[in-house]
Amino acid sequence: QVQLVESGGGLVQAGASLTLSCAASGRTFNRYNVGWFRQAPGKDREFAAISWIDGTTTYADSVKGRFTISRDNAKNTVYLQMNSLISEDTAVYYCAAGGSYSTNTRFYGYWGQGTQVTVSS
Repeated sequence: QVQLVESGGGLVQAGASLTLSCAASGRTFNRYNVGWFRQAPGKDREFAAISWIDGTTTYADSVKGRFTISRDNAKNTVYLQMNSLISEDTAVYYCAAGGSYSTNTRFYGYWGQGTQVTVSS
């Protein structure tokens, strides 16, 4: 079992930066791929960034160059640094952990409760 708790969301203006944190407890964190997913009102949940077990990362095209995912296995924490935020980034952001090499939400069995990010234009 892995428990995930996100923090750091809020209301910001377009162009601002925000950093989300996801603290994990339970089983060894470094055994999982960990990602940030987001869900805007009326839309499906989509992946934003994944930190793979091997240390590499993958980003959705919509956030590439603006978002950076990082993980600190010693602290069991994963971060999402978000720069140059735009209104389209407004969503609930979820942290998730899973064992498969996939960006599909169905392969992530552990989820946090989500944190709201609102970008005003």
